[in-house]
Amino acid sequence: MFDYDKAFSRNIGWVTKQEQQTIKNTKIAIGGLGGAGGEHALALARMGFENFHLSDFDEFEVHNFNRQAGAFMSTVDKPKCNVMASMIRDINPNAKITEFPDGLNESNIDAFFDGVSVYVDGIDFFALKARKLVYQAAQDRGIPNLLAAPLGFGVSLICFTKDSMKFDEYYRFSESKTEEESFIKLLIGLSPALLHTKYLADPSAANFKEQRGPSTPMAIKLCSGLLCSNVVKLVLGRGKVVTAPRVLQFDAYRDKFVTSWCPFGNAGPIQKIKFAVAKKTVS
Repeated sequence: MFDYDKAFSRNIGWVTKQEQQTIKNTKIAIGGLGGAGGEHALALARMGFENFHLSDFDEFEVHNFNRQAGAFMSTVDKPKCNVMASMIRDINPNAKITEFPDGLNESNIDAFFDGVSVYVDGIDFFALKARKLVYQAAQDRGIPNLLAAPLGFGVSLICFTKDSMKFDEYYRFSESKTEEESFIKLLIGLSPALLHTKYLADPSAANFKEQRGPSTPMAIKLCSGLLCSNVVKLVLGRGKVVTAPRVLQFDAYRDKFVTSWCPFGNAGPIQKIKFAVAKKTVS
Protein backbone atom coordinates (compact mmCIF):
# COMPACT_ATOMS: atom_id res chain seq x y z
CA MET A 1 0.00 0.00 0.00
CA PHE A 2 2.93 2.37 0.61
CA ASP A 3 3.93 4.62 -2.27
CA TYR A 4 7.03 6.81 -1.74
CA ASP A 5 6.14 9.36 -4.40
CA LYS A 6 2.62 9.76 -3.05
CA ALA A 7 3.70 9.83 0.60
CA PHE A 8 6.08 12.74 0.05
CA SER A 9 4.36 14.43 -2.88
CA ARG A 10 3.62 17.55 -0.83
CA ASN A 11 7.36 18.20 -0.57
CA ILE A 12 7.43 18.80 -4.32
CA GLY A 13 7.44 22.49 -5.08
CA TRP A 14 9.83 23.29 -2.28
CA VAL A 15 12.09 20.62 -3.75
CA THR A 16 12.04 19.21 -7.27
CA LYS A 17 11.22 15.59 -8.07
CA GLN A 18 14.89 15.01 -8.85
CA GLU A 19 15.93 16.56 -5.53
CA GLN A 20 13.43 14.35 -3.73
CA GLN A 21 15.20 11.33 -5.20
CA THR A 22 18.51 12.69 -3.93
CA ILE A 23 16.95 12.96 -0.48
CA LYS A 24 15.65 9.42 -0.77
CA ASN A 25 19.09 8.04 -1.59
CA THR A 26 21.08 9.99 1.02
CA LYS A 27 22.17 8.30 4.23
CA ILE A 28 21.93 10.22 7.50
CA ALA A 29 23.58 9.23 10.80
CA ILE A 30 21.95 10.33 14.05
CA GLY A 31 23.75 9.93 17.36
CA GLY A 32 21.36 10.13 20.32
CA LEU A 33 17.59 9.69 19.93
CA GLY A 34 16.15 11.28 23.03
CA GLY A 35 15.43 14.99 23.14
CA ALA A 36 16.19 16.66 19.83
CA GLY A 37 17.65 13.56 18.14
CA GLY A 38 14.36 11.67 18.03
CA GLU A 39 12.52 14.70 16.71
CA HIS A 40 15.16 15.12 13.99
CA ALA A 41 14.75 11.49 12.97
CA LEU A 42 11.00 11.84 12.44
CA ALA A 43 11.26 15.18 10.62
CA LEU A 44 13.90 13.80 8.27
CA ALA A 45 11.80 10.68 7.67
CA ARG A 46 8.80 12.86 6.77
CA MET A 47 11.03 14.84 4.41
CA GLY A 48 11.61 11.58 2.57
CA PHE A 49 15.00 10.47 3.86
CA GLU A 50 14.89 6.70 4.15
CA ASN A 51 18.50 5.64 4.84
CA PHE A 52 19.55 5.97 8.47
CA HIS A 53 22.19 4.92 10.93
CA LEU A 54 20.71 5.38 14.42
CA SER A 55 22.49 5.16 17.75
CA ASP A 56 21.33 5.30 21.36
CA PHE A 57 22.00 2.94 24.27
CA ASP A 58 19.30 4.34 26.55
CA GLU A 59 15.66 3.44 27.28
CA PHE A 60 12.67 5.76 27.55
CA GLU A 61 11.64 6.87 31.03
CA VAL A 62 8.77 8.92 32.44
CA HIS A 63 10.97 12.00 32.94
CA ASN A 64 11.44 12.09 29.14
CA PHE A 65 7.76 12.83 28.53
CA ASN A 66 8.04 16.63 28.38
CA ARG A 67 10.20 16.67 25.25
CA GLN A 68 11.15 13.34 23.62
CA ALA A 69 9.39 12.25 20.42
CA GLY A 70 9.37 8.56 21.29
CA ALA A 71 8.39 8.89 24.95
CA PHE A 72 4.93 7.46 25.72
CA MET A 73 3.49 5.23 28.40
CA SER A 74 3.65 2.44 25.83
CA THR A 75 7.41 2.91 25.36
CA VAL A 76 8.58 3.26 28.96
CA ASP A 77 11.61 0.97 29.55
CA LYS A 78 11.88 0.26 25.81
CA PRO A 79 15.14 0.96 23.90
CA LYS A 80 15.14 4.38 22.28
CA CYS A 81 16.97 3.09 19.22
CA ASN A 82 14.40 0.39 18.52
CA VAL A 83 11.40 2.63 19.25
CA MET A 84 12.59 5.41 16.92
CA ALA A 85 13.44 2.93 14.18
CA SER A 86 9.90 1.56 14.45
CA MET A 87 8.41 5.06 14.27
CA ILE A 88 10.43 5.84 11.14
CA ARG A 89 9.25 2.60 9.54
CA ASP A 90 5.68 3.53 10.47
CA ILE A 91 6.17 6.61 8.29
CA ASN A 92 8.13 4.80 5.57
CA PRO A 93 8.02 0.98 5.59
CA ASN A 94 10.84 0.93 3.02
CA ALA A 95 13.24 2.76 5.31
CA LYS A 96 16.67 1.14 5.54
CA ILE A 97 17.86 1.51 9.11
CA THR A 98 20.98 0.21 10.80
CA GLU A 99 20.74 0.40 14.58
CA PHE A 100 23.63 0.91 16.99
CA PRO A 101 21.87 0.14 20.29
CA ASP A 102 25.04 0.00 22.38
CA GLY A 103 26.00 3.61 21.74
CA LEU A 104 29.08 4.74 19.85
CA ASN A 105 32.65 3.75 20.61
CA GLU A 106 35.96 3.02 18.92
CA SER A 107 34.79 -0.44 17.84
CA ASN A 108 31.74 0.66 15.84
CA ILE A 109 32.47 4.24 14.77
CA ASP A 110 33.68 3.19 11.31
CA ALA A 111 30.49 1.23 10.67
CA PHE A 112 28.38 4.11 11.98
CA PHE A 113 29.83 6.52 9.42
CA ASP A 114 29.99 4.06 6.52
CA GLY A 115 28.31 5.63 3.48
CA VAL A 116 26.96 8.55 5.55
CA SER A 117 26.57 12.02 3.99
CA VAL A 118 25.54 14.05 7.05
CA TYR A 119 25.85 13.52 10.80
CA VAL A 120 23.14 14.84 13.12
CA ASP A 121 24.18 15.24 16.75
CA GLY A 122 21.54 14.35 19.33
CA ILE A 123 23.97 13.13 21.99
CA ASP A 124 23.24 14.14 25.59
CA PHE A 125 24.89 17.42 26.56
CA PHE A 126 26.96 15.74 29.27
CA ALA A 127 28.19 12.79 27.14
CA LEU A 128 31.42 14.60 26.37
CA LYS A 129 33.61 11.56 25.64
CA ALA A 130 31.20 10.22 23.05
CA ARG A 131 30.72 13.65 21.48
CA LYS A 132 34.47 14.21 21.03
CA LEU A 133 34.89 10.73 19.53
CA VAL A 134 32.07 11.24 17.04
CA TYR A 135 33.07 14.81 16.15
CA GLN A 136 36.63 13.73 15.43
CA ALA A 137 35.42 10.83 13.29
CA ALA A 138 33.09 13.09 11.29
CA GLN A 139 35.85 15.67 10.88
CA ASP A 140 38.36 13.06 9.70
CA ARG A 141 35.89 11.90 7.03
CA GLY A 142 34.82 15.38 5.92
CA ILE A 143 31.21 14.67 6.93
CA PRO A 144 29.08 17.71 7.89
CA ASN A 145 28.18 17.67 11.58
CA LEU A 146 25.18 19.63 12.90
CA LEU A 147 24.01 20.23 16.45
CA ALA A 148 20.83 22.09 17.36
CA ALA A 149 20.82 22.72 21.10
CA PRO A 150 17.50 23.34 22.91
CA LEU A 151 18.05 26.28 25.23
CA GLY A 152 15.10 27.59 27.21
CA PHE A 153 12.36 28.36 24.68
CA GLY A 154 14.84 28.58 21.85
CA VAL A 155 17.48 26.91 19.74
CA SER A 156 21.12 27.35 18.91
CA LEU A 157 22.53 25.75 15.74
CA ILE A 158 26.18 25.12 14.97
CA CYS A 159 27.49 23.30 11.93
CA PHE A 160 30.97 21.97 11.25
CA THR A 161 32.01 21.06 7.71
CA LYS A 162 35.30 20.27 5.99
CA ASP A 163 35.58 23.97 5.13
CA SER A 164 34.57 25.41 8.52
CA MET A 165 36.56 26.01 11.68
CA LYS A 166 37.44 22.66 13.29
CA PHE A 167 35.44 21.65 16.34
CA ASP A 168 38.29 21.71 18.88
CA GLU A 169 39.67 24.93 17.46
CA TYR A 170 36.24 26.38 18.20
CA TYR A 171 35.40 24.79 21.56
CA ARG A 172 38.99 24.34 22.85
CA PHE A 173 38.10 21.15 24.72
CA SER A 174 41.72 19.96 24.62
CA GLU A 175 42.74 22.92 26.79
CA SER A 176 40.27 22.05 29.56
CA LYS A 177 41.72 21.01 32.91
CA THR A 178 38.51 19.31 34.06
CA GLU A 179 35.38 17.85 32.52
CA GLU A 180 33.38 20.67 34.09
CA GLU A 181 35.46 23.21 32.15
CA SER A 182 34.62 21.37 28.93
CA PHE A 183 30.90 21.51 29.76
CA ILE A 184 31.17 25.28 30.23
CA LYS A 185 33.02 25.63 26.92
CA LEU A 186 30.35 23.60 25.15
CA LEU A 187 27.59 25.77 26.63
CA ILE A 188 29.11 29.16 25.85
CA GLY A 189 30.24 27.91 22.44
CA LEU A 190 26.71 26.81 21.60
CA SER A 191 25.14 30.01 22.88
CA PRO A 192 27.48 33.00 22.47
CA ALA A 193 24.53 35.42 22.70
CA LEU A 194 23.20 33.77 25.90
CA LEU A 195 19.63 34.62 24.90
CA HIS A 196 18.09 32.06 27.25
CA THR A 197 19.73 33.25 30.46
CA LYS A 198 17.43 36.25 30.95
CA TYR A 199 14.36 34.26 31.99
CA LEU A 200 15.51 31.15 33.85
CA ALA A 201 12.91 30.99 36.62
CA ASP A 202 14.70 28.52 38.89
CA PRO A 203 18.50 28.52 38.52
CA SER A 204 18.81 25.52 40.84
CA ALA A 205 17.32 23.32 38.09
CA ALA A 206 20.52 23.75 36.05
CA ASN A 207 23.27 21.86 37.84
CA PHE A 208 26.57 20.96 36.12
CA LYS A 209 27.80 18.91 39.06
CA GLU A 210 24.70 16.70 38.98
CA GLN A 211 24.68 16.79 35.16
CA ARG A 212 21.09 17.88 34.76
CA GLY A 213 19.23 20.82 33.27
CA PRO A 214 15.68 21.99 32.46
CA SER A 215 14.08 21.62 29.02
CA THR A 216 10.93 22.52 27.07
CA PRO A 217 9.07 20.75 24.24
CA MET A 218 8.94 23.95 22.17
CA ALA A 219 12.72 24.19 22.07
CA ILE A 220 12.93 20.63 20.73
CA LYS A 221 10.50 21.45 17.91
CA LEU A 222 12.46 24.58 17.02
CA CYS A 223 15.67 22.54 16.98
CA SER A 224 14.23 20.08 14.51
CA GLY A 225 12.92 22.74 12.15
CA LEU A 226 16.19 24.64 12.02
CA LEU A 227 18.54 21.67 11.87
CA CYS A 228 16.59 19.60 9.35
CA SER A 229 16.22 22.60 7.03
CA ASN A 230 19.99 22.92 7.01
CA VAL A 231 20.43 19.19 6.41
CA VAL A 232 18.29 19.56 3.28
CA LYS A 233 20.38 22.52 2.13
CA LEU A 234 23.60 20.55 2.63
CA VAL A 235 22.31 17.45 0.86
CA LEU A 236 20.92 19.37 -2.11
CA GLY A 237 23.69 21.96 -2.27
CA ARG A 238 21.07 24.67 -2.11
CA GLY A 239 21.13 27.79 0.02
CA LYS A 240 23.70 29.19 2.42
CA VAL A 241 24.55 27.11 5.48
CA VAL A 242 25.99 29.08 8.37
CA THR A 243 29.02 27.22 9.74
CA ALA A 244 31.46 27.59 12.64
CA PRO A 245 32.69 29.98 13.91
CA ARG A 246 29.22 31.43 13.32
CA VAL A 247 26.23 30.23 15.38
CA LEU A 248 22.52 30.73 14.67
CA GLN A 249 20.36 31.43 17.72
CA PHE A 250 16.61 31.99 17.95
CA ASP A 251 14.66 32.50 21.16
CA ALA A 252 10.86 32.39 20.90
CA TYR A 253 10.40 33.69 24.45
CA ARG A 254 12.38 36.85 23.74
CA ASP A 255 11.49 37.07 20.02
CA LYS A 256 15.13 37.40 19.10
CA PHE A 257 17.21 35.96 16.26
CA VAL A 258 20.97 36.39 16.33
CA THR A 259 23.86 35.18 14.21
CA SER A 260 26.90 35.21 16.48
CA TRP A 261 30.44 35.33 15.12
CA CYS A 262 33.28 34.00 17.25
CA PRO A 263 36.32 34.18 14.95
CA PHE A 264 38.62 32.77 17.65
CA GLY A 265 36.08 30.36 19.11
CA ASN A 266 36.30 30.08 22.87
CA ALA A 267 39.82 31.54 22.70
CA GLY A 268 38.34 34.97 21.95
CA PRO A 269 38.47 37.60 24.72
CA ILE A 270 34.70 37.89 25.16
CA GLN A 271 34.25 34.11 25.28
CA LYS A 272 37.04 33.92 27.86
CA ILE A 273 35.17 36.39 30.05
CA LYS A 274 31.98 34.31 29.74
CA PHE A 275 33.99 31.22 30.65
CA ALA A 276 35.44 32.86 33.76
CA VAL A 277 32.03 34.10 34.91
CA ALA A 278 30.38 30.74 34.30
CA LYS A 279 33.15 28.84 36.05
CA LYS A 280 32.83 31.06 39.11
CA THR A 281 29.04 30.60 39.07
CA VAL A 282 29.08 26.80 38.97
CA SER A 283 32.04 26.25 41.30
